[in-house]
Amino acid sequence: MTDLQKTPADSAPADAPAGDPFLSVRDLRIHFDTDDGLVRSVDGVSFDLHKGRTLGIVGESGSGKSVTSLGIMGLHRSKRARISGEIWLGGEELIAAGPDRVRQLRGRELAMIFQDPLTAMHPYYTVGAQIVEAYRVHHPQASKKQARARAIEMLDRVGIPQPDRRVDDYPHQFSGGMRQRAMIAMALVNDPSLLIADEPTTALDVTVQAQILDLIRDLQEEFGSAVIIITHDLGVVAELADDILVMYGGKCIERGPAETLFDAPEHPYTWGLLGSMPRLDRELQDRLVPVKGTPPSLINVPSGCAFHPRCPYAALTGGRSTGELPVLAEAAPGHFAACHLPADERHRIFAEEIAPRL
Repeated sequence: MTDLQKTPADSAPADAPAGDPFLSVRDLRIHFDTDDGLVRSVDGVSFDLHKGRTLGIVGESGSGKSVTSLGIMGLHRSKRARISGEIWLGGEELIAAGPDRVRQLRGRELAMIFQDPLTAMHPYYTVGAQIVEAYRVHHPQASKKQARARAIEMLDRVGIPQPDRRVDDYPHQFSGGMRQRAMIAMALVNDPSLLIADEPTTALDVTVQAQILDLIRDLQEEFGSAVIIITHDLGVVAELADDILVMYGGKCIERGPAETLFDAPEHPYTWGLLGSMPRLDRELQDRLVPVKGTPPSLINVPSGCAFHPRCPYAALTGGRSTGELPVLAEAAPGHFAACHLPADERHRIFAEEIAPRL
């Protein structure tokens, strides 16, 4: 990429891995033509991700998280979708690539764990048959016996008991946690370099959630993959992520190292997300404080800062929040935020009003 193509995503904290990122997203925009108008689901998102690192993408429902991940997977190639920007994977640009090339890469170089494995997996085929198919698409020279052995090996690796027997079971015969494990086995059967997990612990009880998160972490260490975790649960990203990207109204409003973002968040929306997260390491004295209001319509996104109708500090910006789009600017090394509040004012508010409640 030339210097003209670089964005703030190119700046990295001092402890970031050296070398080129495996995944580089530049000014990604995914809009959809609908009968009600143009839906700006993703509107100018940029970030980098190295192998062996985990990026957590967080935000409320409708913020554009899942659309971003599906765009990276090349699953928005319809007549109603308008996609622009750049997605570089291992030095290859995917948006300009043809659908056949993206299909070749999908499953082999990049794979996805979907939110609901019961609907993502075909109910009429056994779990083993679906893993075998995912393997043989990219290994056509493999025999059915070899592919079946690989499916059993992967089911065993993700913790399915009696994998040589359960390989012939159907998805409905698995519990929710077991289906999620089977979905992870299917995603990893070809040793992909990038794994995207879209709400991987939704609808699972807390014990199974912890097991799934531990499994993803262990498999990442084993395979050395780059991982993206899509979630609305900050507890999940606190457990897994090296870096965090906060989305709101289709845009990235804050991005930085996980430790920095939890200890010194810069955006009022991030303050709200952290304030609504239960904590087990301290005594609960007050009720959790939700972010007031509702997420914006992606057809009629508010002018200026999309968060200003819900922001308790919008009045302190001298009217800029309502009419001027905030720029994602570096607030600290490797830490970016898009907010009209002056940095010293943000730091004062956080220290005096927000931090004591977190």
